[in-house]
Amino acid sequence: MAKCKSFSLQWHLTNKCDQRCKHCYVHNGKEKTEEEEFGLVQCVSILDDFILFCRRINRTPNLSLTGGDPLLYPDIWKFLKIAHEKNIPFSILGNPFHVNDEVCTKLHELGCTYYQMSLDGLEKTHDALRKPGSWKATMDALKILNRHGIRTVIMSTVSKINYREIPELIEIVVKNEVNTYAFARYCPTRSDTKQNIGPEEYRRFLDKVWKTFQRFSKSGTSFTLKDHLWTPYLWEKGLLNIKSNTDRKCIHGGCHLGTSHLTLLPEGTFFACRRFESPLGNARDDSFFNAFFGKKMSRYRNMTEIEGCNKCKLLQHCRGCRAVTYGTTGNYFAKDPQCWIKT
Repeated sequence: MAKCKSFSLQWHLTNKCDQRCKHCYVHNGKEKTEEEEFGLVQCVSILDDFILFCRRINRTPNLSLTGGDPLLYPDIWKFLKIAHEKNIPFSILGNPFHVNDEVCTKLHELGCTYYQMSLDGLEKTHDALRKPGSWKATMDALKILNRHGIRTVIMSTVSKINYREIPELIEIVVKNEVNTYAFARYCPTRSDTKQNIGPEEYRRFLDKVWKTFQRFSKSGTSFTLKDHLWTPYLWEKGLLNIKSNTDRKCIHGGCHLGTSHLTLLPEGTFFACRRFESPLGNARDDSFFNAFFGKKMSRYRNMTEIEGCNKCKLLQHCRGCRAVTYGTTGNYFAKDPQCWIKT
C-alpha cells in the first residue's frame, strides 16, 4: 500500500442537484429520482466510524463533501459544525448556484479548505453540457469565494466535445484568480464511447495543455495533474524520474483506489470509486475497515492483471484510469483506451 499521510472520503451527502449534466455519472442512464439519504444522527455515527478507521490505520481523515450539491443536504450546516468541532478538514465539491456572502461566511468560519466547481469548456459549450447560465453563475461564485478567502478549485471533464477549448479555458481560469485547476476524462458507458479521444490525439492534447501550464507556471494558479496519463507523458519527455522496485505490488503513484480513498453514496453504499460501479458494502451494516480491507476491494488491488500495464515499467506509477477503462469496455482490467504506450 502506498505511503500516504491522509485518507480521503468522497461523501455524496445527497443526490439533490440543480442540474442534470450530460456527462454526470450519478444520473447517467437513470431517471431523475432522489435516493434515500442519511439523517444527521446517522451521518455523525458514520463520521465517527470514519475517524476511528483513520486512527486505526494511522491516517489523517479528510472529507470531500459532494452530491448532487452538498449545500442542498437539509442538515448541511449542523453536520459541518460537528465536523469542524471534531477537527476534520473538509472541502465542498458543488455547484455555483447557492454560493453567496452568507454561505461563504459560514464556510470560512467552519474551516472549508476549498470549494470546487466545474467549467467544461467555454461558455456556450459549458452551458450546453450543464445548464443555461451555469457559466456566469460559476464566474460570479468565484468572485464571492475569493472575496471571503476560500480557496477555489476548477475541474473540467474532458471529452471530444470540449478538449480543443481547454487551453483557452486555462487562460480564463488564471485571469479569474482560481487557486487550482485540473481536469479528468469523461467516463463513458459502453453505449456512449463516441466522445472518447483516440490515444495519439489525447497525447497531443496533453502536450498542448502542458505548454499552456508552463506559460502560466508563475501565476497564482496551480495545476494538478489529476489524469494518470500525465505520468507516461512526463516520463517520455524526461521530466519524471521513475523509481524501480522489484516488488511489483508496491505502489508509488497513480490512482488512489485501494490505497487512500473511499466513496460513500447518500444511501450508504461504499464504492471503491464513484466514477464506475464498484460497490463494497453498505455503511448501514458494515464498517469502513471491512469495506476497505474486504475481498471486493482486494480484487481491485490486483494490478498485475491489468492488460498493457502489467508489462509496463510504469505499472507502479500510472495504471491509467480504471473508471474510464471500465466504462468503455466493461472490464476493469482492460487497457486504458487513451493510453498510447506500446508494451
